[in-house]
Amino acid sequence: MIGRTISHYKVLAKLGEGGMGVVYRAEDTRLHRSVALKFLPEGILATEKEKARFAREAQAAARLRHPNIATIFDFDEAVDTETATKRAFIAMELVEGESLRERISRGPFPIDGTVFILMQVAKGLQSAHQRGIVHRDIKPANIIIGEDGTVKILDFGLAKLSGETKITESGKIFGSVAYMSPEQIAGEGVDERSDIWSLGVVLFEMLTGTLPFRGDHPLAMMYSIANEPPIDIAQVRPDVPETLSRLCRQCLEKEKSKRPRSMREVLDCVEEEPKREREGQIRYSRRPVLRWVLALAVAACVAVAAWLLIPRIISPLASRTEKMRLGVLEFRDLTHDSSVTGWPAMVQ
Repeated sequence: MIGRTISHYKVLAKLGEGGMGVVYRAEDTRLHRSVALKFLPEGILATEKEKARFAREAQAAARLRHPNIATIFDFDEAVDTETATKRAFIAMELVEGESLRERISRGPFPIDGTVFILMQVAKGLQSAHQRGIVHRDIKPANIIIGEDGTVKILDFGLAKLSGETKITESGKIFGSVAYMSPEQIAGEGVDERSDIWSLGVVLFEMLTGTLPFRGDHPLAMMYSIANEPPIDIAQVRPDVPETLSRLCRQCLEKEKSKRPRSMREVLDCVEEEPKREREGQIRYSRRPVLRWVLALAVAACVAVAAWLLIPRIISPLASRTEKMRLGVLEFRDLTHDSSVTGWPAMVQ
């Protein structure tokens, strides 16, 4: 495939492969831009059902315009010149960066980093849910962190449009087992609360580096998800704020009616803790500053009072001193004492 030209896209390198397709880096020779091309896996005969499912991914994602969702540019079928077979593909935005899966492999996220990623994913999913689109395969491998920090959700290949006829074959379960909701495992109908469950698993994994349910193989994992409580996040990482711990527990409720009803509720919970922390920091930082401000204000008032009052006190004294006069009158000796004879002349 590398080096071939499909339609007007020149395939340059393979980026990855998943259950629903192979992704390549390519150049759009018409618009001269880099894109990501997603094809059905080679070697798999594309039945009409598979083609319909692949087309659904493009149709669902093409409806979405949001900073946290990878943009779909094109959907088509083209003849592979070497194999003379038709290949269905999607041309989408190429996001430079690393997957959340790669980032988690290096260890748990800090709290603020977790909130930063979680809020962007929730906002992207909220936009999709408002348009009746459920992702159904939220997992770290489908979340890309761009070089500028922008988070993008990829692969709406399992998206289910509300009211659309199901194409998935009866009894066949799609999605990554560790992130599947209990209702997905049971083969029941899913809605946006299934994405909320999956996001809860991603949240747990970002904070701890581990999964909330355990299983050595897919069936054991499915049993754990359907029947066992999630691991207490506080036992794995005690410093997680209660707000995030509570949100994680709520997202992972077995009964979907007990989960947050929408991504808006998830966002409200996520925003609660950082807001409290910011307000606490502001209050804490203002206390010593306020003391200094009050002290300076008092000192300034004293200085102003002194500047205004002291001249008023001193000025009258000074003016009185300037007007003082000494009068000397004739001095007469009325004592007739001979011992003071001569004093009148000395005084005068």
